[in-house]
Order: sequence, then structure tokens, then C-alpha cells
Amino acid sequence: MLPRIADSLSFLYLDIVRIHQDDTGVRAEVTTEQRGTETLYLPTAALSCVLLGPGTSITARALTTFARHGTTVVITGAGGVRTYAAALPDSLTTTWLECQTRAWADDTQRLAIATAMYKMRFGLDGVPSGASLAQLRGFEGQRIKAHYRLLAQQYRIGRFRRSYDPASWDTQDPVNLALSSANTCLYGIVHAAILALGCSPALGFVHNGNQQGFVYDIADLYKADLTIPLAFSLHNSTNPEAEARRSFRNGLRLFKLLPRIVTDIQQLLDPGITKEIPDPEEQLVDLWDPVTGPVPGGVNHATGT
Repeated sequence: MLPRIADSLSFLYLDIVRIHQDDTGVRAEVTTEQRGTETLYLPTAALSCVLLGPGTSITARALTTFARHGTTVVITGAGGVRTYAAALPDSLTTTWLECQTRAWADDTQRLAIATAMYKMRFGLDGVPSGASLAQLRGFEGQRIKAHYRLLAQQYRIGRFRRSYDPASWDTQDPVNLALSSANTCLYGIVHAAILALGCSPALGFVHNGNQQGFVYDIADLYKADLTIPLAFSLHNSTNPEAEARRSFRNGLRLFKLLPRIVTDIQQLLDPGITKEIPDPEEQLVDLWDPVTGPVPGGVNHATGT
């Protein structure tokens, strides 16, 4: 759960820093030749997710404090792109995972969410009423082709054809290389947000049969606005992959991608519902009951016999 997503401290990205616990709290230390060692105490109770980039070291005591406060710790690449691992606290609520699982397992709900994802790409007035999922896939293919054609005309690069072939990576044109690189970065950001919510990256609604299915679902919502225009702008680059990663990272602050991802996921899984925020210090595990719903855990339910 990301209970304070409107707060600028809901996510914190750190790199080239040492994080450890002292008698006062968790602090980050940065050492440079120009300014020596600088120390900053981290507001662990106000953080929902910490992204640890390259050059970061963290002690077990600091990780324990993050876990105690219900903070998700994600190991990422530079700038928060690409997700390599995550430490999820046992106090992390399963609210959104349960919403995702119920919707994924019910064909009617799954279809509704898949349709909603396509509508988010087209806009409210861009999808004909009553369109089937097969028709939506066709409309999406046409939309992306038109987008490619428009950008190719804008940058005067002639006809563009999307190609992703790892076996002949070096022979691809700069736009394809930049697009593959930027998409990889986007997947990392989305993966980190999904983990911070406690959802499963594998349970996709449009994509299926892959451990990144839900990542691909959510990432597709933003490609037309983020990665595709960026890739075409690098059509003359001599190093499109590196430039795509840097440009993508620099543009994330303006786009406010992480808060947007979380809001979109929550609205897709449970539209219009505001979840109560559990206190990780006090929350107990509930017991499941098919009749009454969740019942309190940590209670002796014996009837006196």
C-alpha cells in the first residue's frame, strides 16, 4: 500500500550512499572530496517505498527499521529504472493483491479491467461503445501504427517499422534501439510501483503467461506519451540506448510517473474506492471466513468446550 501517494516522500530514491541505523534513527551518509561526509536522517515512518540505486549500501539494522514501519525496499538501476529485487515487509497489506487476484480469476472482471486499460490509452471518447476485446486490440494496433507514421513524418525519417530482435541487436536503427532501451526502463519503474503496492507482477489482465504480465499491462498505458516520442527524437543519435535511458530518467520528474502509476492501478482494480490505511505497528493478521468475511486474528475463538 502507498498510503501517502500525494506526499512527495511516498517514494525516495537513493544512490551512491551508505544507509545505516544509529541511536537516533536511520541515516544516509554521502562522502565527496569537495564536501566531505554529509549526513541526512531519513523519515522512515513517512516513507512507503525506498528505491536503492547503484553504489548504495545498507545495514541489517536499517532494513529492520524500514520493515518495522512497513516500508518496501526496492533494489533498482540508476534513476530508479529496472527492478532487480525487493524486500517486502510482512506488515504490507494484501488489500490490493486480493483485489487483483479476485479480478484476475473472474473472467467478467478481468475483461472489464482489460477493456478499461484500452480505454485509458484511447481516452474516454476514443472507444466505440460495446467494442469487443478483439476489436480493441485491432484499434490499438491501428493507433500505434498511426502514431509511428505521424512521428516518422515529423522527424522526416521515412517509413518506420518496429523491430525487436536480440539476435541482431547491433544492426537495428537508432529509433528501435532507443525504444527498446526506454521501454526496459519503463518496465523497471512500473515493476517497482507494483511491488510497493503489494500486487503481483505476474497476474496480467491483457498480457498472459509471463512473470511480467501485469508490468506490461501498466507500462502500455504510458508508452505513447513517454517512450515512443523519445525514441523518435533520438533518430540521429550515435548512442541511442544510453541517451534514451538518460532522457527518460530526466523526464520522469516532469511526468510524475510513479504517483500516476499507483493511482491508475488502484482505479483499475477498485474504481472509486478509497482503502483504509492499516497501521503496520498494530495490524494483526485476519482469519478468512467464507460466510462472514475476515474475522480478527490473535483471538481465541473457542466456544468454551
